[in-house]
Amino acid sequence: MNHPALTDALASFPAMLRASVADLCSDDARRKPPTGAWSITEIVAHLADEESLDFRTRVRLTLEDPSQPWPPIDPEGRATEQRYNDRDLLKEVGRFEAERAESLVWLRSLDAPDWSRAHDHPRFGPIAAGDLLVSWAAHDMLHLRQIAKRRFELVGSRAPEFSTRYAGEWGP
Repeated sequence: MNHPALTDALASFPAMLRASVADLCSDDARRKPPTGAWSITEIVAHLADEESLDFRTRVRLTLEDPSQPWPPIDPEGRATEQRYNDRDLLKEVGRFEAERAESLVWLRSLDAPDWSRAHDHPRFGPIAAGDLLVSWAAHDMLHLRQIAKRRFELVGSRAPEFSTRYAGEWGP
């Protein structure tokens, strides 16, 4: 595993995230698609919480003692309970950036971690610390794609009497 490259990918994401949302007004950031999927504000708040409550915590626990139980997480429930969509988008970006900076300091401080140490997850089976690290970087990209999709939908909503089909279809 190329730990430095994955850490660099994690380090580059905050700038991508900020650039992808910085120009949005509050209404556009809070706009939810008809499917009920998360708004951009909810996506960013989720990223901030996942940074500390999920990925950093679970990688640390797995590296220290894989037999330790992981704290439970409920991203969907948390988004509702914590009223993510009522939050200020740029404050949430800042919160994410602060959490990511803390994660990077910690990741860069690790001295020859055993990335093969695995936690026995009740749903997925053994999950190695390395699986978590690569999933952490992939999770960023999944949500960047989700933000891009919300922005695509937003463009179409600006002229509902016309079609975006000439641009191409939103798909894989």
